[in-house]
Amino acid sequence: MKKGTQKEIIGKILTYIRPYGLWVFFSLLTAGISVALTLYVPVLTGQAVDEILGPGEVNFPEILRILTRIGIIVVVTMAAQWIMNVCNNRIVYRVTRDIRERAFEKIEILPLKYLDVHSTGEIVSRVVADVDQFADGLLMGFTQLFTGVATIAGTLLFMISVNGKITIVVVLLTPISLLVANFIARRTYSMFKLQSEARGEQTSLIDEMIGNQKVVQAYGQEANIEKRFDELNERLGKYSLRAIFFSSITNPSTRFVNSLVYTGVGLTGAFSVVAGGMTVGQLSAFLSYANQYTKPFNEISGVVTELQNAIACAGRILELIEAEPQTPDPSPAHALPLSRGHVDLHHVFFSYTPEKKLIQDFNLAVAPGQRVAIVGPTGCGKTTLINLLMRFYDVDEGEVCLENTDIRNLKREDVRTSYGMVLQDTWLRSGTVRDNIRMGRPEATEEEVVEAAKKAHAHSFIRRLPQGYDTRIGENGGNLSQGQKQLLCIARVMLCLPPMLILDEATSSIDTRTEIRIQKAFQTMMEGRTSFIVAHRLSTIRNADVILVMKDGNIIEQGTHRALLEKGGFYAQLYNSQFAGVQPGGKTEGRG
Repeated sequence: MKKGTQKEIIGKILTYIRPYGLWVFFSLLTAGISVALTLYVPVLTGQAVDEILGPGEVNFPEILRILTRIGIIVVVTMAAQWIMNVCNNRIVYRVTRDIRERAFEKIEILPLKYLDVHSTGEIVSRVVADVDQFADGLLMGFTQLFTGVATIAGTLLFMISVNGKITIVVVLLTPISLLVANFIARRTYSMFKLQSEARGEQTSLIDEMIGNQKVVQAYGQEANIEKRFDELNERLGKYSLRAIFFSSITNPSTRFVNSLVYTGVGLTGAFSVVAGGMTVGQLSAFLSYANQYTKPFNEISGVVTELQNAIACAGRILELIEAEPQTPDPSPAHALPLSRGHVDLHHVFFSYTPEKKLIQDFNLAVAPGQRVAIVGPTGCGKTTLINLLMRFYDVDEGEVCLENTDIRNLKREDVRTSYGMVLQDTWLRSGTVRDNIRMGRPEATEEEVVEAAKKAHAHSFIRRLPQGYDTRIGENGGNLSQGQKQLLCIARVMLCLPPMLILDEATSSIDTRTEIRIQKAFQTMMEGRTSFIVAHRLSTIRNADVILVMKDGNIIEQGTHRALLEKGGFYAQLYNSQFAGVQPGGKTEGRG
């Protein structure tokens, strides 16, 4: 989404408020009742003042009657204000709930390239901090803006009914207050926008550092990170100071203008009383109205600055909600035939950025049940190929076919449930060990879960945990070792047993003895299943049916392990170099 103007953002916010129009109606109704009754009190107060003028002329029965009416009005006003606050809270928190739901739903369907460009912390800041700021501003807007506007309109009507000439004085001085508030509000929006952006950067840095503190300390980067944080903190402080400064001068500025209005009413009214144009009680009521008339301008000026912050935050969360989603599944989508593991890639072209070419005119045919190993130097496209098979990315040209059907004509869910993935980078969610193993098959029985864990050689360490399979682990595995986390991910795939497997350095964090056992379990699991194996330790792929040797996004060699060694080409160099620890070209082997 392009960054919208304030008017566009407000229009989009109103679309979220529209479903709660009934609550808005009751909020406006109760606000109107509250304001009308509050403004009626000065009329009664003025009548009471007129009943006590002159010695011995105090009309106690009439004063008691007026005070009783004032008491009833106060109780009804309190009830109306309570109902108004209930309505406002329902509107605000349901709107923010809807926005958060829409934002989370959008994150689920965003293309990976969006998540590659935007840091996790920055996205979290938008969904959490910016929505909270928006809620605060919106609640203040509903609570004070409506009543403020209604109070201004109501006091004008009451003042006109008491004395039209003095009301003109009030109306002529009012635009000064509006001009002052508008002048400041236009500057506060840009400041609050910069503040929210800086806050997002800071959240991103904190999230990144907490998640990778071991790496930071291992490389002695604490001072550099602290310097980056201080620079961000300084920038956030500068933007916050400017935003708070401009917002804080709004109220005193409008109060000064409103004091001028009150003074003008007092002087004009005093002359009118002396001339016999109005009574002292009417002047008392008029001064009360003048004070109530100017008071909302102070409140509205405060609300306006909060709304500027709310609109700036809303703009950031709406930018996320309206980001371009991944290409939707076709409607209607083709039904995936019974997947036997037949995969074809025809003339595939793909690049992450147009200026940097990666996979060019890539062709591959994989028969059902074949074990395909993919090897090559860092950056040659091994992991990219896996991303294309799973349709995490769409090809620029050509097609990836599953069972002779272009996967772009299938539902992503159907494509991805056909594969079981074990990656080098493990991921576990917050929950029990059992929940993590069951992720792919929530309906699996306890016996099936335990059996899968045994096949993955994870059962023994799970039993040693405090509550066994009921042990709760934190985000991304908590205190489990990297090897234990990888065993749980392997157990997850063992439980699902899909028709095709993708093993991307699946045993990289496991000790040698356990790896030998896991490799045997994989051999059993891969029996009759199409398997794609990305490996850097070439000794683990000797039994593959076909080995694809990739370089610069193209297959330069393919064949069995023995045939490729006999050929003496690039694969032979890679294989032999591992025993020397050096990759062809002088580079140490790493992740592709």
